[in-house]
Amino acid sequence: MTLLDVILYFVMPLAITALMTYGLIPYFHRKQFGQYIREEGPKAHLKKQGTPTMGGIAIFIGITAGMAIFMVRVSDPLKSWASPHLVRDAVAIVLTMLAFGAIGFIDDFNKIAKKENLGLTAKQKLIMQAVFSIGLAFYMMRTGREDLFIPFLKIGVSFGLLYIPFVMFVEIAMSNAVNLTDGLDGLAAGVTAIVGITFAVIGWKDGDTILTVSGTVVAGALIGFLLFNHYPAKIFMGDTGSMALGGVLSGIAVVTGKEFLLPLVGLIYVLEALSVIIQVAYFRKTGGKRFFRMAPLHHHFELGGMKEYNVVYMFCAVTAVLGVIAYFGTI
Repeated sequence: MTLLDVILYFVMPLAITALMTYGLIPYFHRKQFGQYIREEGPKAHLKKQGTPTMGGIAIFIGITAGMAIFMVRVSDPLKSWASPHLVRDAVAIVLTMLAFGAIGFIDDFNKIAKKENLGLTAKQKLIMQAVFSIGLAFYMMRTGREDLFIPFLKIGVSFGLLYIPFVMFVEIAMSNAVNLTDGLDGLAAGVTAIVGITFAVIGWKDGDTILTVSGTVVAGALIGFLLFNHYPAKIFMGDTGSMALGGVLSGIAVVTGKEFLLPLVGLIYVLEALSVIIQVAYFRKTGGKRFFRMAPLHHHFELGGMKEYNVVYMFCAVTAVLGVIAYFGTI
């Protein structure tokens, strides 16, 4: 695979996602597919009421198209790096993304139909996430690739019978953590684009084709979406997008054995999820007191006086630094 190949897998999903997003904005306006803002959220966000949501449709179409181009090209027997298992891995990643994206789509559609900021119940989401996660775990076990790479130690470990629940945890935790991160204009898309770039760079260094391509495709699609999702956002990705991104990131990590690399480069997701857990636990233990000004974590900084876009810049900068650390952890 050459650098020109990588550029193709970046530019194509970027263009497709950007064009799709451009077309979806007026369509969703006409259909009144707008975001409903929680009353208990930051008051500054109330002005975003009615902003088109479900833009994640454009994201996973862009990613699917990019991966489809890769699958067609990698099936060419004249390619020196062609391999049937690369096609199967790409299919597994795309199906995982679409499955989790479908959960988000159903959730978003229910919210829009009912005209309230509620969708699927937590139990319904968890059951569907568990089923899809088990499917990916069985695929990896069937191909005999259950070893997990440990950054810095540079060793592989096997979880044996615990592999299936481990994959379930990775998939479910990541999809929900990315979902929680999607609370400011451009935040989830920006952070995840940087994670994708990190995956691509590490994959290029290691000669890992599927990690390089999938990371590049994800980054390209998200930068295409960011053209319209940066502050002030013209469209939101919704649960359709955030759940799909959680699914595709964890899918890439599982397929490439980089599960332990994900919480390092994606530490922002972890901190966002932990802030919610801490907030709820502290609230219950103290009888109504709050540990953070508001959770998830990005709202804590926002209510502390930081501009929304500055919080996004800070989180993206932290992710970029973590990406560099993760890179050196694989050398």
